[in-house]
Amino acid sequence: MQLSDLLSKAPAREELSVDRFLFGARRLSWGQHTTINVGQVALTFRCRACGVVRTFLSGAKLSCLVVGERLVSIDVTLKCTACVTTVEAWFLVASQDDFYSSAPKVRLDRYTENLRDRADRAESSTGPFSDLLARAQMAYELDLGAGAMIYLRKIFELITHEVAEIADVPIVTSRGKRRPFKDVLQDVNRKRNIIPLRFSGSGYKLFGELSDVIHGSSDEVVALAKYTPCRQLVLGVVDQVNRDNEYARAIEELGWAAEDIGQIAAQGVTS
Repeated sequence: MQLSDLLSKAPAREELSVDRFLFGARRLSWGQHTTINVGQVALTFRCRACGVVRTFLSGAKLSCLVVGERLVSIDVTLKCTACVTTVEAWFLVASQDDFYSSAPKVRLDRYTENLRDRADRAESSTGPFSDLLARAQMAYELDLGAGAMIYLRKIFELITHEVAEIADVPIVTSRGKRRPFKDVLQDVNRKRNIIPLRFSGSGYKLFGELSDVIHGSSDEVVALAKYTPCRQLVLGVVDQVNRDNEYARAIEELGWAAEDIGQIAAQGVTS
């Protein structure tokens, strides 16, 4: 198996035994570059120029920088297979064994990409929160747990306040002070059912989980462990609101009474 097979699995942090890719009578020391021939890296992105998901391929030879005895950095430029769009990716690869052994066991320690508004992750969502979700995921992949949770909380706050405006739920008091988020969330959920039924009683608990990390009540290890389940719950709220909007559009197209929208949306939660 070639090193490119490992890199093509990014951002998954796989560990594989690969064919030897560093050669020479003299070992490369820290800070030295070399060119390695390990096959083409293939990553999938949504190409903005093409408007669809495409495979992006690297060249056959990659630039490799030795950054430690068992650590190398690999920079890759990838090109869309259907047009001239290019993006960049960076991999930090660690080895349990000597890189100069016949089949070193290596793992992907870190991965990041520079899509430069030319492409998006193939699995990335669309809509008004797609950028925040992408930033949250990138922070998570860089082991920045608190940063990832900040973006998730921002999404939760934004979507709650947007629905509050639609549902005529005030987010400020009569004196112009911001209402506690818990009160706004309860009022919004009472009118529009934005919290999925399975955790309808724990909407504010989710906000608390996100806030605890941000306010320093949890360390980075805990934040990283909580990120994936919290992301799933936040996405559940976003999906619930999207379905509410779909009901609203359907009712409008049918010419039903506007006051029926809330009732239909409420029924949709229990379906």
